Amino acid sequence: MNSADLTDRSATDLAHLIASREVKPSEVMEATLARIATVNPSVNAIVSMPDAESLMAQARAADEAPSKGWLHGIPMAVKDLLAVKGIRTTWGSPLYATYVPAADDLIPARMRAAGAIFIGKTNTPEWGHGSHSFNPVFGVTCNPYDLSRTAGGSSGGAAAALATRMVSVADGSDMMGSLRNPAAFCNVYGFRPSYGLVPSDAVGDTYLATLATEGPMARTVEDVANLLTVQAGENPQVPFALPNQPFADHLKTDLRGKRLAWLGDWGGAYPLEPGIAALCETALQTFTTLGAKVEALPPPFPAEKLWFAWTTLRAMLNSNGKRALYDDPAKRAQLKPETVWEIEQGLSLSADAVYAASEIRSRWYAHAARLFDRFDAVLMPSAQVWPFPTAWRWPAEINGQKMDTYHRWMEIVVPVSLIGLPALNIPVGFGANGLPMGMQLITRFGSDAQTLAMGHAYHMATDWPAKRPPPLG
Repeated sequence: MNSADLTDRSATDLAHLIASREVKPSEVMEATLARIATVNPSVNAIVSMPDAESLMAQARAADEAPSKGWLHGIPMAVKDLLAVKGIRTTWGSPLYATYVPAADDLIPARMRAAGAIFIGKTNTPEWGHGSHSFNPVFGVTCNPYDLSRTAGGSSGGAAAALATRMVSVADGSDMMGSLRNPAAFCNVYGFRPSYGLVPSDAVGDTYLATLATEGPMARTVEDVANLLTVQAGENPQVPFALPNQPFADHLKTDLRGKRLAWLGDWGGAYPLEPGIAALCETALQTFTTLGAKVEALPPPFPAEKLWFAWTTLRAMLNSNGKRALYDDPAKRAQLKPETVWEIEQGLSLSADAVYAASEIRSRWYAHAARLFDRFDAVLMPSAQVWPFPTAWRWPAEINGQKMDTYHRWMEIVVPVSLIGLPALNIPVGFGANGLPMGMQLITRFGSDAQTLAMGHAYHMATDWPAKRPPPLG
């Protein structure tokens, strides 16, 4: 089997080949390193790589070792917002440009325990702030379908690495679309699980900080499901746990009779660049062909209230979580301007504002629960703009409408993030500009298996990642 065949394989296929000893981990590593050497200089997705010989030594050791789990011998690069033992971890910040952790964070530890071999980190915006993966330590990650455009963020390095076949499966994280946006921009799958299914480390606040979660990314939904099972499972040191399960065992489903709601641009509240809505609406036809019923709905909740709640709670968390850096003038001078803005927004908040935001959040959760009494899933675009030029910090306007914050252009992901719903980005094809786009498949809280099963049925009917790989290498 040649190296191109190996790097094009899904992680599930590689796991079977390694388990049956048809392929050695060292062969997979050799193919992976060759692929990275070919395409990574163009996209800048994988950073902080150990030397090739040490990676090959680890792979050769895995050739003979008993299987540790589903990821045994499979190369992975961990998003640079999580600490990995012995590999430089920077959070995209010059403050940590040379930091090498002595221990793994929880999710890398779980992936390592399942047999993954860590080949480096995937690039991200500084502190994960913004859906455009650039930072002063490593520079910008480019879109593999157009190197002049962004790969999105904050899991942009992971999405680009997947699309270019440098890795078969990847971890990501999502607060404000950081799994969904780059997956849409790079023609892959990114899954934001129900909050609590994939636990956090027991660091800082773990009761109020419920807006962000780790999750899996891949070129197939089966790989997403298998990695989710590795990542998920209770951490007794943090609250709000959901039970784990073998998600890949529950992917078969019949979409006939399923009721799907199309929310589009939320009644015009979320401006979309030309062509995005039409491409997503074309993808809806796949669901109807598979037997589902799709109904367009008016906005189910005031968008301006969701935005107020989101920006208030996000600023409160960022302000307090990053306060020590802000209070040190020397460190503050090295912070991303958007991070400083987030902190200063939080410093100006009153307890009344935080309570009002939490109350809106509570009302929206209850309203969404009633919505899912009527529908099996809700569908919306994953992004409001096409991948934009890498030279931009963020889109300043959409269709002439000015964006009043650095993240307003991603407002369409807020309804999911605010209340921790499961949402899978599904690729929907390419615009006339040749750029990819995706759509959010959203279900009731705790219905992660159902989300993945519906996404798998869609994948089997479309398989955009295999149908149109990027023109690199």
